[in-house]
Amino acid sequence: MTGRRVVWAVVVLVAALLLYAWIDGGEEPIRPIAEPIDLPETAE
Repeated sequence: MTGRRVVWAVVVLVAALLLYAWIDGGEEPIRPIAEPIDLPETAE
């Protein structure tokens, strides 16, 4: 009986973790990285 309880506890824990990840969204919004850079002068 205790083996089944452990299996059910693991199943419930994994389901709770997946539910939390789904609600949380799993990703942060993408923010643009904008920095001024020094461009070398073009040689002619």
